[in-house]
Amino acid sequence: MSDILQTVDWSRAQFALTAIYHWLFVPLTLGLGVLIALMETIYYRTGDAFWKRTTRFWMRLFGINFAIGVATGLILEFEFGTNWSNYSHFVGDIFGAPLAIEGIMAFFLESTFIAVMFFGWEKVSRGFHLTATWFTAIGANLSAWWILVANSWMQYPVGCTFNPESVRNEMTSFWEVAFSPVAVNKFSHTVTSSFTLAALFVVGVSAWYLLKRRERRLATRSIAIASLFGLAAALVTAFTGDRSGAIVARVQPMKLAAMEALYDGEQGAPLTAVGILRPTQGRTSADEAFYFRIDIPKLLSIMSFRDAEAYVAGINDLLDGNAEQGILPATEKIARGRVAIEELARYRAARESGDEAALAEVTRKFDPSTPEGKHFLGEYFAYFGYGYLDSPEQLVPNVPLLFYSFRVMVGAGCLFILILALVWWYNRRGTLESKRWLLWLAIAAIPLAYLASQAGWVVAEVGRQPWAIQDLLPVGVAVSKLPSSSVTTTFFLFLALFTALLIAEISIMLRQIRKGPGAE
Repeated sequence: MSDILQTVDWSRAQFALTAIYHWLFVPLTLGLGVLIALMETIYYRTGDAFWKRTTRFWMRLFGINFAIGVATGLILEFEFGTNWSNYSHFVGDIFGAPLAIEGIMAFFLESTFIAVMFFGWEKVSRGFHLTATWFTAIGANLSAWWILVANSWMQYPVGCTFNPESVRNEMTSFWEVAFSPVAVNKFSHTVTSSFTLAALFVVGVSAWYLLKRRERRLATRSIAIASLFGLAAALVTAFTGDRSGAIVARVQPMKLAAMEALYDGEQGAPLTAVGILRPTQGRTSADEAFYFRIDIPKLLSIMSFRDAEAYVAGINDLLDGNAEQGILPATEKIARGRVAIEELARYRAARESGDEAALAEVTRKFDPSTPEGKHFLGEYFAYFGYGYLDSPEQLVPNVPLLFYSFRVMVGAGCLFILILALVWWYNRRGTLESKRWLLWLAIAAIPLAYLASQAGWVVAEVGRQPWAIQDLLPVGVAVSKLPSSSVTTTFFLFLALFTALLIAEISIMLRQIRKGPGAE
């Protein structure tokens, strides 16, 4: 048992490590590809060689980042089969579909046109080259769409039914999976936040040139495009972030409660703008949760349910239940989940023994078209994953990590809107170069953008723990049956490899930035 638990912990750590490193490269790819396409569009329309030179400079940085992002992404996808084989079996019919489409449609679109984008400048017409650049940018974002569809299904499993014969969830509606409200909002939020990061990268690098009094025209023109692009993206990110909070309140209430360190549910719940949490042990109520906090009255209720007096469930409500609000106790969910597991065991036993009567009875319970199936699937199988939990306390994710990560993400996002607005305004007036404090702030915003981006994924992924699939499969059951030593070894191998790749990318990037656009 100890080795199994260690395998679960090391598998989680390895997947988190790979995802964190992969996400260091993806946002810049998504946003910088679009910015490059916009710059090349200007070159196509004007014929000005300056814009060709500018586009090729930013394209070199894009290429370095793109190559390493692909390498880490491939490893991440293989880990589903190596470290999470039970998960892959349980949902492969659903989860595999968007990943397959991503590989066939999006990844091949990128790989087909990226060669033309980099090596076709003097070999194809300007129009075809521009098309290749746009298709590369579109392909990267289509790739993100299908991957985020797969991730969103893990957060909000819809469009499927369970087949007791194969012990797999099978897709019943591709439309529901691909266009669920969680998937649409997650894509919008993730991509626009990536556009913001890429814009801050371009602005920050250009600010460095202005501080060094180099490449002034490239810097000011790049800032003109990137700051406006980034400001628009940051405002949309704020809108989709607000929408994300409302969706989470409905489909993942424990995540919302943990993000706010909300232990006791409230009507007209306030949003904690700033707070310092007490140590986790012994913390059971709102009074014990904080050393210090500044609240905005009723804002959490407004953001969650668009109603200033709406009830927002707290951690204690979700664990102990709240009959008045229609919230089942966690113990009841665990009991119902165990009933679902027992019915699945009955199905297997009936098949093995040839008991046709028992087999027909249980089959009806797993058939959504029958009255028995509607009742069983809605009242019992909906809590299938709870049956594998040992105690209600396992349902509570890491509250301090979520609480602080959420505030880093939101606080940084507000700062980015201010920085991009100021940079755009002063650059438009031609006085940006004299605002050295703002140029340094723009440079500092680059690492902060990466930190905010990672914090967003911490909120999304840590917030749904202990679930690999919300309510249906906890991570402890999803893991492969591997010796913990194997996972530990590969963890440190990946740590060394990814760190070397990251150091290599930063070194090459800095070298190219120092050389400037003149070095082809």
